[in-house]
Amino acid sequence: MASRRLLLIGLIAFAAAIAGVFVGRTVADAPKANETELHALLHGQLDLTAEQEMRIEQIEADFASRRRALELEMRAANVRLAQAIEAEHGYGPQVTKAIDETHEVMGELQKETLKHLFAMRGVLSPEQAEMFDKSVVKALTADAQ
Repeated sequence: MASRRLLLIGLIAFAAAIAGVFVGRTVADAPKANETELHALLHGQLDLTAEQEMRIEQIEADFASRRRALELEMRAANVRLAQAIEAEHGYGPQVTKAIDETHEVMGELQKETLKHLFAMRGVLSPEQAEMFDKSVVKALTADAQ
């Protein structure tokens, strides 16, 4: 009986760890690749004016700060999810609440990312904005192809 319980706890901890890695990679890794592509477009291909560069750098700095805060919230949400799984040993109300909190933080990060993109777009000329839009669409649909 004790070994069965230990095995169950081990499996639950393993599942929580896998879920945490998946969520962490989704939140932290994927946007960085897209941001690198957008960053290269912004600073290499759009021939930004000095004023545009300055405004975009400020937008990027503000977003980096907000993103770091949301990533910390995501880590904390993952800890709460692991604790709920450990406490309930199943898909109960604490686990459900922790999952909802995780999704809320992920949604907030996505909203902040889009606000950041639209703020940068607002600095661009119509021609630059057209190139920017194409790059954003390409980045968002790359995994779907």
